[in-house]
Amino acid sequence: MTGPVGVAIVGAGVISGEYLRNLTSFPDVRVLGLADLDQDRAASVAAEFGVPVSGDLDTVLALPEVEIVVNLTVPAAHASVALAALRAGKHVYGEKPLALDLDEAAKVMAEAANLGLRVGGAPDTFLGAGLQSALRAVRAGVVGTPVAAAAAVQSLGPESWHPNPEFFYQRGGGPLFDLGPYYLTTLVSLLGPATTVAAATRRAREHRVVGSGPKAGDVFPVEVPTHVHALLDFGAASAAATFSFDSPISRRSIEIIGSEGALSLPDPNTFGGPLLARGRRDGDWRELPVTGTTAGRGLGVLDLARSLRAGTPHRASGELAFHVLDLMTAITESGEHAEYRTLASTAHSPEPLPDDWDPMRSTL
Repeated sequence: MTGPVGVAIVGAGVISGEYLRNLTSFPDVRVLGLADLDQDRAASVAAEFGVPVSGDLDTVLALPEVEIVVNLTVPAAHASVALAALRAGKHVYGEKPLALDLDEAAKVMAEAANLGLRVGGAPDTFLGAGLQSALRAVRAGVVGTPVAAAAAVQSLGPESWHPNPEFFYQRGGGPLFDLGPYYLTTLVSLLGPATTVAAATRRAREHRVVGSGPKAGDVFPVEVPTHVHALLDFGAASAAATFSFDSPISRRSIEIIGSEGALSLPDPNTFGGPLLARGRRDGDWRELPVTGTTAGRGLGVLDLARSLRAGTPHRASGELAFHVLDLMTAITESGEHAEYRTLASTAHSPEPLPDDWDPMRSTL
């Protein structure tokens, strides 16, 4: 096929607005349909963004010009929606995590392989200017040979501001599964696939309280670890990572340490800078140039669309998303059993985007 790639979105929740703002502005994709369990909500959001068709899942899967289904449903529905889309002959790009567990994710990947279709997965923040510039800096030898990394994302949790925070503390949530994909995807893109992990996990409280909105004051159970320490072996390099919803100290950071210097990366849940470097003999950090796009969520969908037309690999791939899910699962199991875990999966570190890669300039 030629020309812009037809896209349908499944899930009209909060995050859909950011995807729709971007995807409806990229000339190389056309958003043709929007589905949601709440069809009235789907119709309202579709009208807001000029999407011509709205309805249920079957309605958008029946659209013949749709080539990619963007799956923005809750984590528990990721695998079932992905399988339905694949069986309808569509490529799939899903929000993180790829599925709730490795068995479900493996079914998605196997179905795609059997049908000759592609799977992509969030996060795509590593395609933004800040982290792409970091990837280019590492490959250019700015820090020498990477030997270690440190990553941390810490807060008191989302229940103080989110009106419906319960799902953050259910299976498929917690700081590891909610925020971990941003940090782990960044580390894999910079250091390559992980091989073994060890972790310690804790749950500070058995219950949490909704802090805002109409349900303020409601008490709900916590089902997952809320503080996770992990040691990750990437072969040539290792990393220490902390994921916490129990910390009064707010922190979002990644540092890469090499034989000749270090990099301080931007927040991996964002698309811009700053990017800082420090050599062995430098007295302080210096800011490096940041080049690329800061367009936001949807870059992974666009790269998938362009790669379909060009017949080239896409970067936010199902392989990468599966490896990150495997990594999070291994961290969880290591924390539960107090033992090292070896990963069975692997993934390629994606090639950097070209310097002139522009979402707003058509290449098709």
